[in-house]
Amino acid sequence: MNILGFSAYYHDSAACILSDGEIIAAAQEERFTRKKQDSCFPEHSIRYCLHEAGKRMDQIDEIVFYEKPLLKFERLLETYLAFAPGGFASFATAMPSWLKEKLFLKKTIEDEVAAHFGQFSAPIRFTEHHQSHAGSAFFPSPFEEAAILCLDGVGEWATTSAWSGRGSTITPLWEIRFPHSLGLLYSAITYYAGFKVNSGEYKVMGLAPYGRPTYMKTIYDNLVDLKPDGTFRLNMDYFDYCTGLTMTNERFHTLFGGPPRQPETHLTQKDMDLARSIQEVTEEIILRLCKALHKDTGASDLCLAGGVALNCVVNGKILRESPFRRLWIQPAAGDAGGAVGAALCSWHEFHKQPRKPKGGDSMKGCYLGPEFSNEEIALFLKKRGIPAEFMQNDTLFPTIARCIADEKVIGWFQGRMEYGPRALGARSIIGDARSPKMQSVMNLKIKFRESFRPFAPSVLRERVNEYFELDVDSPYMLLVADVQPKRRIPVREDQQKLWGIDLLNVPKSDVPAITHVDYSARIQTVHRETNPRYHRLIKEFEQISGYGLIVNTSFNVRGEPIVCTPEDAYRCFMRTEIDTLVLGNYVLQKNAQPQTSRDDSWKKEFELD
Repeated sequence: MNILGFSAYYHDSAACILSDGEIIAAAQEERFTRKKQDSCFPEHSIRYCLHEAGKRMDQIDEIVFYEKPLLKFERLLETYLAFAPGGFASFATAMPSWLKEKLFLKKTIEDEVAAHFGQFSAPIRFTEHHQSHAGSAFFPSPFEEAAILCLDGVGEWATTSAWSGRGSTITPLWEIRFPHSLGLLYSAITYYAGFKVNSGEYKVMGLAPYGRPTYMKTIYDNLVDLKPDGTFRLNMDYFDYCTGLTMTNERFHTLFGGPPRQPETHLTQKDMDLARSIQEVTEEIILRLCKALHKDTGASDLCLAGGVALNCVVNGKILRESPFRRLWIQPAAGDAGGAVGAALCSWHEFHKQPRKPKGGDSMKGCYLGPEFSNEEIALFLKKRGIPAEFMQNDTLFPTIARCIADEKVIGWFQGRMEYGPRALGARSIIGDARSPKMQSVMNLKIKFRESFRPFAPSVLRERVNEYFELDVDSPYMLLVADVQPKRRIPVREDQQKLWGIDLLNVPKSDVPAITHVDYSARIQTVHRETNPRYHRLIKEFEQISGYGLIVNTSFNVRGEPIVCTPEDAYRCFMRTEIDTLVLGNYVLQKNAQPQTSRDDSWKKEFELD
């Protein structure tokens, strides 16, 4: 049986195809259209998934959408009635698209599929939004039984939901409903700090260590009524997302001493303190929820999904401080992962198909996107007249490892593209973690982004405990842990009075490029089984340097989706100060490329995140 799952029409459209329950392919639409978090019908993603599975649309047995539009419309209407007449502006803005396409989504989907792929006879089914999240969290996990926690902005009604997973079923336990949302609270602070909602939340997480939690009491006293079991209610007097077109209102702005920061303006200590405060509030709420969920279920393992589950600082705390023994997080935890969850929910719950957890998980390392052979890469290079050198593996890996040791920045394009928001060594920009200048070089000359944003280490799984206070798998870069004390560099006396952004250029360990100001790191463990080429590269680097880890960031510039094709990779290579591009076995050196006049007009292509 071939099942096509997809998400669309809000943000981060994606598609996934299952064949007899196995995930064959999955991809986000943004990677093909080059529009960040593209919300359109995922034509390109579906086309890719069909191609990868070797199927036509008329061979698909079922199409599953990741949420129920009528329930969402019910929430919209009830919210308007509850806040009327104050919510009329946002209601009037939302109505045209609902009345035109979203309310009659089954017909819209039928028309879109037929227009792009021809006639089909597969039935179209709908799962609930948080059901899709829960399915994406539990069904691919390695656990036979587990508690499941889903946290996001909002689905149809649920903003936080708890489930019990056992075998091939997931059972809902309880939920917190809109407008009371931890995801939207975090997004409100994101908006107030001058970052883009649904995109800039990870910036708030990265900014938090530069601040002090001075606003926690203000948040608890005015915005959040938190109970001992982690359940909460928000004081809607301070928020505008129910009745207006922004996240916060004037009362919120008065509470925090002024209007929201204008995007791209100077970051102040206040912004850093707010980031630290909301991060610690989020951690406290989720830890309380986890303790209550553990008490309710007695489960020893926990699965997470929903956009809030991408907060890897929280995830690290859950692993260290919650009663759960093991943790598994859906790597595409946001709405894109709903495509996988919807398909798996139909396979296991509607069709009653058994589930057999594997030793690892069934996400295949998240390498579920398009792949380009050396022959296809050669054709692209020849067509464009691009100078490149083909290297056999025995030459390629030590050569690139030496380039990394020489502090070169490498564009690394190998194998199948990653699914989800993290680059995991298939579409990555990599460098030497020992270099004290690598973070600033990558941020300012490669990514064209704020200097405070940290980079992640890719570390050999068998070496992770030598560098970090962690000894579990973290293949999807979703756990934060501290650098081992023996590797830390003590703060000198003259540095002890520094605070905030002044700490940025103070080396914190013998791997300063990946050590954040609080001695933490967002860790990706690299496994020979799921990415043998990346593992081999880091192993070669270890032979040269003695260090079994490197810097890894996504292969893109700020505001751009991660690259998908050799064309995307070459374009990014030429627009930035990446020194070397590796496309499969082809090596391209920047100084060997045709000279072109400097033109930065392309930066206007991408909205800032």
